Amino acid sequence: MSSRSDSRLTPELASQFARLALGHVGREYPNKMDHVLAGPDDVRGPRDLHPIYFGSFDWHSCVHGYWTLATVLRLHPDIPEAPAIRALFDDAFTARKVAAEAAYLARPSSRGFERPYGWGWLLKLQAELMAHDAPWAATHRPLAEAFAQRFRDFLPIATYPIRTGVHSSTSFALALAADYARATNDDALLALFADKARAWHLGDRDAQAWEPSGDDFLSPTLMTAECLRRLLPAGEFAPWLAAYLPRAAQGQPASLFIPAAPSDRTDGKIAHLDGLNLSRAWCWRNLAVSLPAEHPARPVIAEAAQAHLDASLPHVAGDYMGEHWLASFALLALLVG
Repeated sequence: MSSRSDSRLTPELASQFARLALGHVGREYPNKMDHVLAGPDDVRGPRDLHPIYFGSFDWHSCVHGYWTLATVLRLHPDIPEAPAIRALFDDAFTARKVAAEAAYLARPSSRGFERPYGWGWLLKLQAELMAHDAPWAATHRPLAEAFAQRFRDFLPIATYPIRTGVHSSTSFALALAADYARATNDDALLALFADKARAWHLGDRDAQAWEPSGDDFLSPTLMTAECLRRLLPAGEFAPWLAAYLPRAAQGQPASLFIPAAPSDRTDGKIAHLDGLNLSRAWCWRNLAVSLPAEHPARPVIAEAAQAHLDASLPHVAGDYMGEHWLASFALLALLVG
């Protein structure tokens, strides 16, 4: 790949992402489970507990591996991997398997299962499945509805946001889940997301961006901005962003404009930094297009987006610690809007 990454999802890149995802969503081990043992009968393996999302090292990565496959299939339906994706989905999205995944959530010890990262990704996957002329979304709907209900139950008691660069980030989860609320025309759910984002972040000003941390794959600063961009009307978002990043046109805070440098991509946590670069590229690209063409920050932000994409798109494949999830973040970065 050239030093300057193509910022489009070409058929060739879609095919590469599909091959990567097909290679891991059905790979059961190694596996890092989010599983609470309530007794000896709960000592069970990933495939037994999760007949759909048992691969990709962990449950949430498997979910967004399926999202990657569904998205590239919709955008490039003629790639060579398309028949394998359709066959996988036909086998995975059955009433029996969806019921088993939903039953896992009903366990009393599963209240916090995958909160909130997996919740957001599951709903984003459902929104994508709804865009396909196939029975997959209808079959998968009970599981999506169960996770949507989890947001309805949790957000009213979530007094504070979780401002992290890892799975606990509330901004990332709301940003993804908003796609589901729009796809299902659930205005009440979308309003819940927007009201909570306002309560948490509308007073945020002059972000200092003390980042990255050593295992971030999200920018706490930029994810807050991207979350509000997705949830607030443009007329409300623009003045908020101007106060939140008042020196963006000068490339400040500098830490947001400089790609992270992973020192060892075989280390699962250090490999997160490639995800940070890709998710920053996603945020920066979206923030750039939200600004007027003549805005002085727009070219600076667009340049930062490209620099972050160039830094990590060539490293989506190579070691399983990144390979089982990075294509999803690369795909987000390539899909603006």
